[in-house]
Amino acid sequence: MTLSLIMMLSIPMPAYGATIAELKQQQQETQQQLDETNSNISSLTEQRKGITEEIEEIDDEIVEVLASVSLLEDEVEDIKDKISAKEDEIRIKTAELEEAEATETAQYEAMKTRIRFMYEKGDYTYVQLLIEAKSPADLVNKTEYIEKLYEYDRKMLIAYQEAKQAVADAKAALEEEQAELKEQQEELEVNLLELEAEKAELDSLMEEKKAEAANYDTAISKAKQEAAAYKAKIKQQNNEIKKLEAEEAAKKAAQQAAASGSSSSKKSGSAYNVDSASVISSSSGSASGKEIASYACRFVGNPYVYGGTSLTNGCDCSGFTYSVYKDCGYSIPRAGTAQRSAGRGVSYAEAQPGDIICYPGHVAIYIGNGQIVHASTPSTGIKYGSATYKEMITIRRIVD
Repeated sequence: MTLSLIMMLSIPMPAYGATIAELKQQQQETQQQLDETNSNISSLTEQRKGITEEIEEIDDEIVEVLASVSLLEDEVEDIKDKISAKEDEIRIKTAELEEAEATETAQYEAMKTRIRFMYEKGDYTYVQLLIEAKSPADLVNKTEYIEKLYEYDRKMLIAYQEAKQAVADAKAALEEEQAELKEQQEELEVNLLELEAEKAELDSLMEEKKAEAANYDTAISKAKQEAAAYKAKIKQQNNEIKKLEAEEAAKKAAQQAAASGSSSSKKSGSAYNVDSASVISSSSGSASGKEIASYACRFVGNPYVYGGTSLTNGCDCSGFTYSVYKDCGYSIPRAGTAQRSAGRGVSYAEAQPGDIICYPGHVAIYIGNGQIVHASTPSTGIKYGSATYKEMITIRRIVD
């Protein structure tokens, strides 16, 4: 069962035999339901608009997070490059430090060798050097030479130590900078993980809002279908009301015609007596057309039988027109669709008693003053009605 059918079944249909007042009450209730549904549509649409705005805001936040993620990724890559560069510098400084340490060691070993040589010779060599001095001045010179030798060794050792310390300090500074860069990298990577978690949360929220929006779309669509069904129901109720009003008007016209005309209403197989009802006699047209219309009115109240042609025992709409004209001495097609081409066509303004009015799926005999007589439905049989109760296809004149 389709949704539209379920919705139509949920709307109360007019009760069979309902009065005009009851139908109008039902129509008023249907209109109230339509108004409530339209109000619901407006409310749902407004809420859907709010969801749309939330989705747009979340989308903006996702764009911002993605931009931040991209920026952090660039910063992480930049820091990785810097760390790699620091590693290269540290390797260079490590090599320089090793070289400085080797130089210091060599200088220190040379100094130790000279000192060891001098002391291995004992005080004699040192004293001998002083004794062999040829003069006080030579003694002073020799003493100064020894002192300078020691001073040179000491300065060179200090210089190498300072150079080694400078390289060590530079290496330590590089290692510290590298450690700081690694800390920055770790911090950025933590921030990156937080942003990725935030984006995942926003993505999840976005999916929830989209699902919520889809639910609103479904609810709005369903409400619009309900509104369309209520509108169709109101139109149907209007048609029912107009139909009943037309039938009441036709009954009143028929009663007035019966009161002012002959009281004879007996029917015979093929012979007939013309009743000059006021609704027919007051209309313009040929005498034969009025006679046909008057003859047709004699069978009001008789049953409707699908496929039948008996004016007394039952007939359908085209069987009714066919038999009336046959009894009056005129031959027309049996089928209603074929009767649309019988005789000649005239406008509704030119319609006269006896003309056949063709509707979609139905035919009737015009009796004048906007009224018809026809085999209507199985539930109502042959009866009077309003000529304009539904849209006309054509009006055919059989008798001029």
